[in-house]
Amino acid sequence: MTTINLTDPIYHDADKAREHLESILWPDGPHCPKCGNVDRARITKLKGKSTRPGVYKCKECRKPFSVTVGTVFERSHVPLNKWVLAVHLMSASKKGMSAHQMHRMLDVDYKTAWFMEHRIREAMREINPPPLGGEGKTVEADETYFGKRNTVETFNSARGEWTWTVKDAGTQKKVFALVERGGKARSRMVEDFDATTVGELLVTTASRKSKLMTDESQLYPRAGREFASHQSVNHSKEEWKRGEAYTNTVEGYFSVFKRGMKGVYQHCSADHMQRYLDEFDFRHNHRAALGISDTDRAAAALKGIKGKRLTYRSPDEAKVA
Repeated sequence: MTTINLTDPIYHDADKAREHLESILWPDGPHCPKCGNVDRARITKLKGKSTRPGVYKCKECRKPFSVTVGTVFERSHVPLNKWVLAVHLMSASKKGMSAHQMHRMLDVDYKTAWFMEHRIREAMREINPPPLGGEGKTVEADETYFGKRNTVETFNSARGEWTWTVKDAGTQKKVFALVERGGKARSRMVEDFDATTVGELLVTTASRKSKLMTDESQLYPRAGREFASHQSVNHSKEEWKRGEAYTNTVEGYFSVFKRGMKGVYQHCSADHMQRYLDEFDFRHNHRAALGISDTDRAAAALKGIKGKRLTYRSPDEAKVA
């Protein structure tokens, strides 16, 4: 994890944190999230003892607003300086940061820290991303299982030894990932691994002008014909690399993901798995190898808070309650 300069006012002064957020989301001045008005002459900053700092009023729709309106921070009671620090901590921690650690560092309740992290993961989620790869570029594809497996010990009489075999893999979460060499990653949780599901993800996530690299799995040959070329390595025969044919890049991505999920988060339900994948995708896509610093990565995450909302309960659940 990076060393953070905690003397920076944005981490302990809510007003400084708000100004920092305004500089990121409103580089050209405030604009109204209610009606979309960007005419600075038609937007005024409200002042007065009864008005909290950072509130503006649009003269077009006559609605007040602040920089957090229409973002994942909207209506949060957590001070903005703690939000900014939380975003930096999650952005700079290669394998993630647990909600327990976050609640201790920010001095907030565990449930608050847990929900803050999910809001930040929502901010990290990429909306309508362009296809990976392209002409002359290489994309690697692979799939993996994550979670507890139910196994049974059986005696192999032919070998004269006890072996562990998978009794039920249905409880495991299935993850498919595409990684562009020297570029970005895109991972998805799927219901099942079959040629149709994997093939659809391949052609909709990666440019067909790309060179596709996979292992020997039979999930890929049919979809591989859609790409500029398709090469595979046979891991079952201990073939790990043949010229430019290898899947080491996507396997490296899975390695970081699994170390983070097992060592930091430890448990994740299927309902939330995609959010964790979005988090690991974000950090991979804004990694230091691409020349992106921890500060730049945190700023990119803050840009992602705009236009997204995530409530603790859905509106329908709130009505029932």
